[in-house]
Amino acid sequence: MELLTLMAVLAGSLGLTAFARRFNQSAPLLIVVVALAISFVPGVPRVELDPELVLTVVLPPLLYSTSLDSSVAHFKSNLRPIVSLGVALVVVTALVVGLVVHLLLPDLPFASALVLGAVVAPPDAVTAVAIGRRLGLPRRVMAVLTGESLVNDAAALTLYKIGIAAALGTAGSIGGGVVVFAVATVVGIGIGLVIGMIVGLIRHKLDDPLIESTFGIIVPFAAYVAAEHVHGSGVLAVVAAGLFLGHKSLRYGSPATRMQDSSVWASIDVLLEALVFALMGLQLPFVLESAHAAARSDGTLAWCALVVLMVTMLVRIPAVFVSSYLPQTARLFGRERAVPPWRQLAVVSWTGMRGVVTLAAATGIPVDVPGRTEIQLFAFTVAIGTLLIQGLTLPALIRKLDVADPDEAVRDAEEEMAARTVAQAAAKERLTEILRERVSTMDVPPEKVEKIRQRLDTLIESRYRFAAAGISLSAEERVASPQAQFAKARRELLVIQREAMIAEREAGRLDDDILRKVLRELDLEELTLTSRLTPRAG
Repeated sequence: MELLTLMAVLAGSLGLTAFARRFNQSAPLLIVVVALAISFVPGVPRVELDPELVLTVVLPPLLYSTSLDSSVAHFKSNLRPIVSLGVALVVVTALVVGLVVHLLLPDLPFASALVLGAVVAPPDAVTAVAIGRRLGLPRRVMAVLTGESLVNDAAALTLYKIGIAAALGTAGSIGGGVVVFAVATVVGIGIGLVIGMIVGLIRHKLDDPLIESTFGIIVPFAAYVAAEHVHGSGVLAVVAAGLFLGHKSLRYGSPATRMQDSSVWASIDVLLEALVFALMGLQLPFVLESAHAAARSDGTLAWCALVVLMVTMLVRIPAVFVSSYLPQTARLFGRERAVPPWRQLAVVSWTGMRGVVTLAAATGIPVDVPGRTEIQLFAFTVAIGTLLIQGLTLPALIRKLDVADPDEAVRDAEEEMAARTVAQAAAKERLTEILRERVSTMDVPPEKVEKIRQRLDTLIESRYRFAAAGISLSAEERVASPQAQFAKARRELLVIQREAMIAEREAGRLDDDILRKVLRELDLEELTLTSRLTPRAG
């Protein structure tokens, strides 16, 4: 891909992302639709998907970013549904699709059909999570979808490698394949945790937010490459490292590093997601050429492609319900929890949109694998078909079933209030200890100590009252509350201060370096106020 073409694709996809975010629409869907339309325009440069680029440059940072933001507690508490969907369902989908394709095309070896099954098995949760977050899906549903996306690629890519080896005649027994899968899982997770611990120690010693964030950018690539080099799962290595570092950063990371990491990875996510969905849509010319080269006079391939699309979409629906309603004695993973309402299960069963991993794996199939052209055609049909059919109908399904948990906001408010009360008590207790230490070690007049105590105590109380007053309010009440109006007034005063400082710089009375220092302080304070004015999700 030429550099100029790549820059054009990036610019266009980011522009479409901005448009979608401005009007609260799904950016992946918009980008794919526009890219598909552009691919028909004569004279448009050909943009071919490089599977190595996707699997080693694009996939690791996307997985790592999701892992950093994921809750280890949510992952553990939902381990059973995550494993069921991310591993068991991937295997079932690969086998069912492989069997159906082998029956439809008897000339295609079953090993090649299994490769196709592995290629189309892993859903991409980017679109589903974006839609779910926008429409307020319950936290448990979001945790399951996110967790599934962290492990399903590993299962599918391992099956993919086993299938390729079988298609080329270099594979061993089925038991050997199971051993390969187990070894890849253990080695991948082990390497990811080791890298996470090493990086955590280094970042803790650095105490430099800029270098810490820069150093963190290489983690997903290092974990992926290291694990793949020793035949482990690079995907699981990235996920393990991300979960470990994200969990530890809540206690040991500095506030500045956490803020900077959040901005850095959010920007990387937007850039890479926009790029990969644009590349998906632009693959249409290559697929049409392959289909034309392998076309049959009776239209068998087109019909088979539609059947594969339907099977891939429909196999997930009963699997989600069956795995959720298994007897209690079969619940081997995670703590025992109530079965989610059928409406939530229905939404989860319809979140099977495939993504760029499916296309990258199909594109990377060796040329001597039997049925390579048919596999690529079917994979493209499944990826684009599920993205358009399920992606476009998922918002309507969520609204129709009304799966939002009305009690979740109440529970969140109660938990936040309880935590703030504990934090307030701890702060006051420590304040008493600090003042007692100062009095015993320094010759400080009692009246000055009392003034310090009153000022700090007032600060603690004001922060507590401000938060407590807004926790139980609805989004509309929060915006109209006196606390919000006070914060809005403070924000306006900060804007005035910023303009005055800039005017001093323009008049030549203030150095640029000093201006940037002061503006950063004002920006941080305004960021805090803006977060208070923003209604909470859910």
